Amino acid sequence: MNQYRYKSALLIDDSYIDNLISRKILENNSFAEKITVIDSPQQAIDYIRQCLDKNLDIPEVIFLDIRMPEMNGFDFLSEIKNINGLAEQKIKIYVLSSSLDPNDLKRIDDHQLVTKFIGKPLSSQALEGI
Repeated sequence: MNQYRYKSALLIDDSYIDNLISRKILENNSFAEKITVIDSPQQAIDYIRQCLDKNLDIPEVIFLDIRMPEMNGFDFLSEIKNINGLAEQKIKIYVLSSSLDPNDLKRIDDHQLVTKFIGKPLSSQALEGI
């Protein structure tokens, strides 16, 4: 039986290809028993709320893209701060982005909910430190 590092991980990215690659890398590294992929930050917020409401496994690790239509990664971070009971969950949020915009990188670095920035594409090496 595989020994997974985490019970549940969530990928939030609007790019189908990036999600395929990231999921494969997570699976190949036995990163999480359950990998959920959601392509919209708003749907991800609904999913997290639903997990809390129904007492389901909250994702222990979230990989979050920054540049997405309608709602970006920073908006997502602002929204989840307001979810009751989420702060106690100690979720690790990794920003997984191809953005090298210095303003983005500073905001990511300064954000209290973000554990670390990881440049795309996700790699086995990047997962080692998580």
